Amino acid sequence: MKKDIHPDYHDITVVMTDGSEFVTRSTYKGESLRLDIDPKSHPAWTGVHRLIDSGGQLAKFNKKFAGFGLKK
Repeated sequence: MKKDIHPDYHDITVVMTDGSEFVTRSTYKGESLRLDIDPKSHPAWTGVHRLIDSGGQLAKFNKKFAGFGLKK
């Protein structure tokens, strides 16, 4: 293999939403990766739908279209 053309493949710690951690190997540039959604909280596996608005986009949308709708 050629030298210096491959990304750095190293151990990282993945932190799940409940705080549990595991170590895996990745090319991710940090030492740890914190998940917002994982199999313990994803609706596809839990069957419970929860709304996640991490960036405020939903609040912005609701504010923008609050008066939109059918008028009585």
